[in-house]
Amino acid sequence: MRTRSHSVSPANAPQAKDTWWAVAVPDLLRRLGTDDPVAGLTPGAAAQRLDTRHTTTGADAGAFAVVRAVLRQFSSPITLILLVAAVISFIVADAVDGFIVILIVLASGLLGFWQEHRAGNAVRELMSRVATTAIVRRDGRDSEVPVASIVPGDIVVLSAGSLIPADARLLDADSLLVDESSLTGETFPVEKNAHADVAADAALSGRLNAVFQGSHVVSGTARALVVHTGTQTEFGRLSAQLTGRTGPTQFQRGMTKFGTLLLRLMIVLTVFIFVVNWVLGREVLEALMFAVALAIGLTPQMLPAITSVSLATGARKMARRKVIVKRLDAIEDLGSVSVLCTDKTGTVTIGSAGLDLAADPSGRSDEAVGRLAVLNAGLQTGFANPLDQAVLAQATVPPSARAVGELPYDFSRKRLSVLVDGVDDDGSAADATAGVARGPLLVCKGAFDKVLDTCATVRIDGRDEPLDAHRSELDERFRALSGEGYRVLGLATRRADAAEPGEHRMTADDEQGLTLRGLLCFHDPIKADVQQDIAALRDSGVRVKVITGDNRYAAGHVARELRLDDDTVLTGPEIDRMSDDELSAAVTDTDVYAEVEPAHKARIVRTLRLNLDRGDQRSGGEHGVAYLGDGINDAPALHAADVGISVDTAHPVARDAASVVLLDKSLGVVNDGVRLGRETFANTLKYVRVTTSASFGNMISMAVASIFLPFLPLLPRQVLVLNFLTDLPSMAIASDRVDDELVRRPGQWNIAAIRNFMLVFGLLSAAFDIITFVVLMQVFHTDDVTFRSAWFLESTITELIVLFSMRSARPLFRTRPGRGLVVLSVIVGVFTLWVPYSPLAGVLGLDAVSGMLMAAVIVISLAYLACNELLKRRFIEALHRG
Repeated sequence: MRTRSHSVSPANAPQAKDTWWAVAVPDLLRRLGTDDPVAGLTPGAAAQRLDTRHTTTGADAGAFAVVRAVLRQFSSPITLILLVAAVISFIVADAVDGFIVILIVLASGLLGFWQEHRAGNAVRELMSRVATTAIVRRDGRDSEVPVASIVPGDIVVLSAGSLIPADARLLDADSLLVDESSLTGETFPVEKNAHADVAADAALSGRLNAVFQGSHVVSGTARALVVHTGTQTEFGRLSAQLTGRTGPTQFQRGMTKFGTLLLRLMIVLTVFIFVVNWVLGREVLEALMFAVALAIGLTPQMLPAITSVSLATGARKMARRKVIVKRLDAIEDLGSVSVLCTDKTGTVTIGSAGLDLAADPSGRSDEAVGRLAVLNAGLQTGFANPLDQAVLAQATVPPSARAVGELPYDFSRKRLSVLVDGVDDDGSAADATAGVARGPLLVCKGAFDKVLDTCATVRIDGRDEPLDAHRSELDERFRALSGEGYRVLGLATRRADAAEPGEHRMTADDEQGLTLRGLLCFHDPIKADVQQDIAALRDSGVRVKVITGDNRYAAGHVARELRLDDDTVLTGPEIDRMSDDELSAAVTDTDVYAEVEPAHKARIVRTLRLNLDRGDQRSGGEHGVAYLGDGINDAPALHAADVGISVDTAHPVARDAASVVLLDKSLGVVNDGVRLGRETFANTLKYVRVTTSASFGNMISMAVASIFLPFLPLLPRQVLVLNFLTDLPSMAIASDRVDDELVRRPGQWNIAAIRNFMLVFGLLSAAFDIITFVVLMQVFHTDDVTFRSAWFLESTITELIVLFSMRSARPLFRTRPGRGLVVLSVIVGVFTLWVPYSPLAGVLGLDAVSGMLMAAVIVISLAYLACNELLKRRFIEALHRG
């Protein structure tokens, strides 16, 4: 039967401050327009609500986003000054100048918007591949849908491991434990109760009948009525408050430093040029337009567009290499990575652990231990894990077995207990005809040392003996098995009191007085190509550090197989005893961490970042820390890293915390991503070096020329057209080829090197410009129009030449540029040579030049190329020596 569902209007939907957790469920269902809490909404009703939400919020937000993106292209102070000057030009001076200025500004701005829009579309397309999903009940059927399509009034179905997609009121819950640490900071799971009476003024942590977006289910099952989604959730409001408070990325810090350098130069030179031309008696407006136009020439106007295109191009390349980026600037940060912290399971190992041995405490194979492990793994309701799957691959739970209580796994206890009715002490089905009333059997499985903490006795040859008498022997056996590469779990049991009721609410106090029954030995071999991948990362300047919850002996075995430094293995308990300074000194030379908890992982990552930041402040470089993990326990470290990396098959909590998602969990794929990130950074830096050096040279030479010439060397309109034309080929830099040596180490925003580069090559450019002035005035005796025409040609040609020369540290003819760069440069070059002879010449104030003058311009340009190549070689040699 199809259910009717009322549409929800803003009037009857719960408001952000509504205490909906204190409202009776029937009233809440009516307010949300959900008639049947069993069948849920119909697909049509859900779609209608989604359309309504998009119409009232999404469409407006989308329109505003487009408007903001367009306006952002024209919001720089220099551009605003230029537009004001253009308006004044319309009013009191030459309308042609004003028209051309506005045309150039509009063309540059719209081109930048188009490129950014394309980049945004690329990211949205890639993000759709790793969209988070949830289970909802619609029309009586459970369906997996993207979280973004969930609407108020939906019924969500939750189970162990579910990422809660919205703020919702529980309709029913069975043994539901929820981790709300992302909202409340409380590390222990909260037990939820659908029928709890909660006061309207209850704190978030006390709303036991509700679940909230950003938290996740540890164990149990539930159905819940969605009340708020998106920005209206508690998590959404918290995120909005925190927007902009996170620290800048490595790339953003570099951009800020570079922008500060340019701003200082621009202010000094612009004021100087304006004052000089004003003192020389030129019209104030013309002097202002000329100075501002030169400032525009120094400003890398297309840098935002170039950056966006580079990042979007890099994102598409990464997608082809099975790497999906969730935010574009993560590409730049991925390229700066010099330390990669990774979980062991599934990354350096194949991720498919097999149960090699179920043994008694003496180390002998024991079928009873295997059966008991099956009970624990098969009857627990927490999230599935590879070890439980390996256990259940051996056998199935007997039909008579029934779980009557459970104490879920958590990262503090590191063990899981299930209270089982209907089984004998050896894990087999109980004999129903025996007539003996016995309590249920508590079966505890977990980290070996944590299980031993619960035990008072150990079963040896069928007898229970004091644990203390065998403790050293057990510890030695544990170390030996771990040293062979096994992950060793302990298994213990205790028969509960028969007088206890059938359903048991268990606490940690129940895990006392147990008997150690045996050991479970799992083996997860390393991947065949992981040594090669680690070597490749090392060649790329990335140091790999393995962080695992395994004990130090198993971790040391893996380190030896991976050829990592295993002389020092740092454990979680040791980290707890260290001060921040002690840990800072220890992490530098430690490649293997064992017995760690989620908080340890995050602390290790933060300390590594702090160490690298200190080194960067001394060296002027930029280095970052990446963390690769796929479990719930990896989420804090993923948040703490410069780049959080997860996989598409990861737990939703981990995938949500990551900024990069791998479609193939492999260190080789990570290395591909790192190299592509460095290629993207290298291409961005190419544009910065080329445009600033050439533009700085032009600005110096024009400033000098404006002092000694009786006329402006170029009209403001000509400066802007020149700047626009020479920026066009730079758009293709985003997809240009990158030399291998540039991806072997993290890229660096070395502002001192950029400044020196700009000064050295800018002065060389200015020197050849001045040579051009002398030739034009003393040899050809040109008038002002011919002078400007010839210099316009020379400036454009030399900027195109320097683009090809400076795009690589290698000699010009030993590196191959990208096809797009060649094509655009040829088009601009041909257009430039055509303009003085075209109908546009009069509008731009240009005129045809003679063949001899054109030949002189070409000779000067070729001489400039030769000197530039020679100086480039010397500059790079000096840079390496320094």
